[in-house]
Amino acid sequence: MNLRVALNLFTDALMAVAALIFAAGVRFGGFDLPDDWQAERGITAGIIFVGVNLFSSYLMEVHALPKESRKREIFTACLQSGCAAFFLLSVLYYLNPSLMLGRGVLFFALGFFIIFQFSWYAISGMGARAVPFAQRVLILGTGDLAWQLGEMIGSQSGSFTLAGYLECGDAVGATVPHCERLKSQMIPHEGDLLQIARTHRVSIIVVALTERRGVLPLQDMMRCKLNGIEIVDAPTFYEIVQGKLMLEEMTPSWIIFSSGFRRNALINVYKRCVDILLSVFGLFWAAPFFPLIALAIKLDSPGPLFFKQVRVGSGEKPFLLYKFRSMCQNAERNGAVWAAKNDARITRVGKFLRNSRIDEIPQLYNVLKGEMSFIGPRPERPEFVENLKKDIYYYSKRHTIKPGLTGWAQVRYPYGATVEDAKEKLRYDLYYIKNLSFLLDTQIIFETVKVVLFGRGR
Repeated sequence: MNLRVALNLFTDALMAVAALIFAAGVRFGGFDLPDDWQAERGITAGIIFVGVNLFSSYLMEVHALPKESRKREIFTACLQSGCAAFFLLSVLYYLNPSLMLGRGVLFFALGFFIIFQFSWYAISGMGARAVPFAQRVLILGTGDLAWQLGEMIGSQSGSFTLAGYLECGDAVGATVPHCERLKSQMIPHEGDLLQIARTHRVSIIVVALTERRGVLPLQDMMRCKLNGIEIVDAPTFYEIVQGKLMLEEMTPSWIIFSSGFRRNALINVYKRCVDILLSVFGLFWAAPFFPLIALAIKLDSPGPLFFKQVRVGSGEKPFLLYKFRSMCQNAERNGAVWAAKNDARITRVGKFLRNSRIDEIPQLYNVLKGEMSFIGPRPERPEFVENLKKDIYYYSKRHTIKPGLTGWAQVRYPYGATVEDAKEKLRYDLYYIKNLSFLLDTQIIFETVKVVLFGRGR
């Protein structure tokens, strides 16, 4: 989760608390709560109200609005978030009435929160437009890699801002051809690296050199590091900003000495416990709908109810994957082919099952058996894996963990059916393997909810 989203979530939490306080004041004519409101009940109800509003704001992507968003678009997003919060809170209150705030307090609190949220994002310029604590980045280098990183900083949502480029190696004096903007952002050598960084208020220096041997100012960089300025290489900075790995600049030594790719026994136990819990809960919740799904599939087209196919699992061991059948029978009589976005082999019911992800519910059985995890890389077919391993150098590394029902690549990148798409998804898969944690898994689950509700990705 980047700085912008974290800052906005914290701000939203404060505004939700303020909305509750104002709502209580309006509803009860003051800030003294009625006698039947016990302190413990009020605190619990308040925490639930704040948490649901944060989740709804994240779900409706209030925090991810483009920088150029107009006030009408911001208000629409805030209103949608408030409606989603009202629906979720209504469900919670129905299941447990003791948690209910009271209709008067609830309506006033939601109304105040929508007003506060819209006012903050639209008027202050924070959230949807900029982050006031953006870190200034100095790029060491003027070659193609440096230009790529500079363009990346310019296109992101405000967590970083470019201080400029500094020549160092890369055939000094030879910048990217026809790149006038890069030349205009060049920083002159006026003093040593630490002095330059302080003059331009730099907090991060990114080393983006195609050749480092004999050209890196190691002593100057060490002084910067000891004076609180962060020094990172191009692949690490790319990972921080993009949430994926820069395959082109990765080396085996970078993987070996990186701080990620750690999996101890505790993580393995955590993953397995979560897999069992979620798969049992999912199968139990979905079981009553199985007869209706089966009937719809059978009435729509002839063939079996379940689709079974060999996929590649952890350690490149094959396993049999289960799904509800969404294609016509004998769809691959001519051999294995990538599924297209509007594939003619998909049945009418199958299209609905795929768009709603209902077709993947039987994979919970694979998760329960231990062949898959709830979160991990998408399991691919052996035929595709063998070809992709030849075309993409690091492709086999995605099989160091169990494949998942959902995953970082599945929620961050739309369905793809080419080698380039597989390469792009691999960037996200390796990022997940490198940064595997409870917080990242939680974010993926939230993103999966958005994918299912709004029909994005695959």
